[in-house]
Amino acid sequence: MAKDCIILAGGFGTRLSTVVSDRPKCLAPIAGQPFLAYLLQYLQQFDIGKVVLSLGYKAEMVIDWIAPLREQYPFAIEWVVETEPLGTGGAIQLALQQTTTDDVVIINGDSFYQANIAELLAFHEQKTADLTLSLKPMQHYDRYGTVEINENGRITTFHEKQFTEQGLINGGVYVLYKPALLNLGFPAKFSFEQDFMEKQLTGTDMYGYTSNGYFIDIGVPEDFARANTELPALIKM
Repeated sequence: MAKDCIILAGGFGTRLSTVVSDRPKCLAPIAGQPFLAYLLQYLQQFDIGKVVLSLGYKAEMVIDWIAPLREQYPFAIEWVVETEPLGTGGAIQLALQQTTTDDVVIINGDSFYQANIAELLAFHEQKTADLTLSLKPMQHYDRYGTVEINENGRITTFHEKQFTEQGLINGGVYVLYKPALLNLGFPAKFSFEQDFMEKQLTGTDMYGYTSNGYFIDIGVPEDFARANTELPALIKM
């Protein structure tokens, strides 16, 4: 059964403002195409029935870009717009109102991880998980927190950002069993990472699926520059 997918595309892009200051991060130009176009191209290889764009900062620019292009994609494209910043959790909770499947794929609108979503979904269903994270093995990093899992793939610990020789990072591609979040009665504004993932870890079935696909976060200028050469070689537009 086709799953719905949320793309978190409402961020301000503060760290990227020195090179991209006139548009939201998801529209940052990568070899002449908005970054969001690469994410939508990547999603086409999987069984996605609907994409819901979670928008905030300069939402009208994203809507103006995507509205005339929606018919060219094999999935429906809708959007929700925050009237004020709601945090990652609030943004997801708002976008979930537009979804119809119990399991929902969630991806970040400012990073790309070449995770196999079909495999991620199969693992999620096998574990009957509440939340499954795509985990990327990394070496010598300090920009990302570290995720620890046990031999069954269950997440045991989230570590704060610090220099790490090698470990697993959250690749920013998730599968969420929708009731696991909605039944907790969160307020309109909250952090998905801190308030849900970290604080609810003990009472929630959270798993990590490890794969070693290409990963890039365009949130800083040096990686944005790298994405301009690497992403077009990886995803043909």
